[in-house]
Formats: sequence, C-alpha cells, structure tokens
Amino acid sequence: MTDSKPDFSVDDSNWIDEEETYQSIASESNVNLKEKQTKYYQFKPETIALVESAFLASTASLIWLIDYYFRIGPFLKMLFPLPIALVYLRRGKRASIITTIVCGLLLAILMGPPRSIVYIVPYGLMGIQLGALWRRGVNWYVSIFVASLIGCFGFFFRFWLFSILLGEDLWVYVISQITNLADWIFLKLGILARPDMITIQLLAIAVVMVNNIIYSLTVHLVALLMLDRLKTPIPRPPKWLQVILDYE
Repeated sequence: MTDSKPDFSVDDSNWIDEEETYQSIASESNVNLKEKQTKYYQFKPETIALVESAFLASTASLIWLIDYYFRIGPFLKMLFPLPIALVYLRRGKRASIITTIVCGLLLAILMGPPRSIVYIVPYGLMGIQLGALWRRGVNWYVSIFVASLIGCFGFFFRFWLFSILLGEDLWVYVISQITNLADWIFLKLGILARPDMITIQLLAIAVVMVNNIIYSLTVHLVALLMLDRLKTPIPRPPKWLQVILDYE
C-alpha cells in the first residue's frame, strides 16, 4: 500500500504574464480614452470658438471700461479693435460679429447704451473690417485707408449722437477751434485774408482724416507686435516701414 499525498501545489508560473497583461489592458484603455478625448475636441470646434469669443468680448469691454474711467493715456486706445480682429482671424466672420454684439451688450449693462454704441461705432466695426482684410492678406495701404474711413465715420457719428443727447450742436465748437487754427496758419504764411467757411470745413475734415490715419497706423503696428506672439500673424508691413522699424 503506497502513501498518496494530496497535491496542494499551485501553478504560479504565469503570474508575471498576467500582471503584464493587466498593465497592457490598462495602457490600452488609457490610450483609447485619450483618443476619444482628442476626437471630441477635434469634432467640437464650436465650443472652442464660443469660449474664445466670450473671453475676447469681455477683454474688449474691460479695456474700454478701464480707459473710460481711469484715462491711463493713449496706450489702451490702440487696443480697442484688436480683440474683435483677433476673433475674426482665428474663428471667422460670424464669431467676430457675435463677439461685437456680446461686447456691446456688456457695455450697455455696465455703462449704458450710449457708451456701448460709441464703442461699436467705430471700434467694433473697425475690428471686424481689419480682421477681414488681414485674413485675406491685403496690404497695409488698403487696410489703413479703410480703417481711417471707418474712424472718420465714427468721429462724425459720435458728434451727431452726443449733439442729440445734449441738445447742442457740438460741431460748432469744432469749427471754432479749426477757425482759430486756420487764422494761425494764414498768419504764419503771411496771408491777410480771412479763411472762408468752405476752407474751414475742408480743413476740419483733413484734420480728422489725418488723425485717424495716424491712429490706424498705430493699431497696425501694435497688432504686428502682439498677434505675431499669439501665433496669428497679419500681413507684413511695407518694405520702407520694415527698414525704419528694423523688423523682419
């Protein structure tokens, strides 16, 4: 009669392979999860466009609000149309229009409808137009000229709106200042005649146009420096301006 011992041994030869199998399954699940997340963001550009539009609308409103109440100087004024133009460059026409409308609504709540309208005309319209021109690669001469026209329209629109709200013709004050300027110019040139009303009107329009051309050029220079760093470049300036700025 032979002694038979029960076999209590357990085959542990594959426990390392099982652990590696579990790790491979876990890594594969993580990869699949990352792929699903990547696919989600690839197929949902509307969400990113909505977030960017809301963020840049609040940024534009904050810049306008700070400049109106604190008057730091002309520095913030150069940034007024840039958030709207940036939205156009990154997300297109529809997103820039929505951003302008949202910005106008925010300013209407914070500052009242008149100040909101004054921002939309001309700076909101200027941002949309600059974004469209920059996205199409239009040269600086055309974009500066178009922005200057929009700025002139906004200047006269502002005077018309405030004249209605205040019940006074503010253009008379501008004409009186331009008349003094014309008298000084005629005196320096040795002209004894007094400038007529047509000359004064033309000189006023010329002063407004030159002021807006300088402002539009400044906006272009600030956009050139800022948007390049935001990986959203605009068309390059003319060669003579690149030489002056030593910018490539």
